[in-house]
Amino acid sequence: MAEVEKKTENLVYAKPKLITDNVMHYCPGCSHGTVHKLIAEVIEEMGLAEKTVGISPVGCSVFAYNYIDIDWIEAAHGRALAVATAVKRLYPQNMVFTYQGDGDLSAIGTAESIHAAARGENVVAVYINNAIYGMTGGQMAPTTLVGQKTTTSPYGRDEDWCGAPLKVSEMLAEVPCSYYIERVAVNNTPNIVKAKKAISKAFHYQMEGKGFTMVEVLSACPTNWGLSPIKAMEWLEENMIPYYPLGVKKDKGAE
Repeated sequence: MAEVEKKTENLVYAKPKLITDNVMHYCPGCSHGTVHKLIAEVIEEMGLAEKTVGISPVGCSVFAYNYIDIDWIEAAHGRALAVATAVKRLYPQNMVFTYQGDGDLSAIGTAESIHAAARGENVVAVYINNAIYGMTGGQMAPTTLVGQKTTTSPYGRDEDWCGAPLKVSEMLAEVPCSYYIERVAVNNTPNIVKAKKAISKAFHYQMEGKGFTMVEVLSACPTNWGLSPIKAMEWLEENMIPYYPLGVKKDKGAE
């Protein structure tokens, strides 16, 4: 059979060049793969493949270096923004971002997160909020919704006993030296388009030297939620978005 000639003008879609051919270890329906793709697309479009450093701590995304072909540094659990601070201060010409889950950025890494924003560190935090600890077995996270069942809250999160879920974007938006904070979701095509725009804006702000930015991404964890991929997306829409409203929480560049 003759080989079909591939013409650029006929190209409808192509995988980002920075996404490797490695098979991802993420569960079916997990949102990590989608966010990886968006980040890879933005880095390529900005021409920063040789200048970008990703910081990946403990969590489901600990193997992100297998999937996005840029320089990576592994950080201890919760310490990604501390490591990012050091890298950016040593190499200010580079793009430096962290890729952190809710159990990482808003639990064991709460101090590092708040103070990186408080100092106005010129880095980007990509914050994956799936309302649960994914890698370690589905335990309750600071973002777990009231009534949501996990392995450590089998009867549902009790607000009287465990407090209310943290709204990290709103919290960091109140920090004077944070520059841009936005919450997005990747549960449908329109939201995915908006998520990419937010990531791109954060990356551009960093290269302009504006300061600390964070993009919170509401994501699905079908395995630990005990739902099918489709039902997980519906659950996110019906339960997470009402509690965690999407949109820009702070944008000094738009003021």
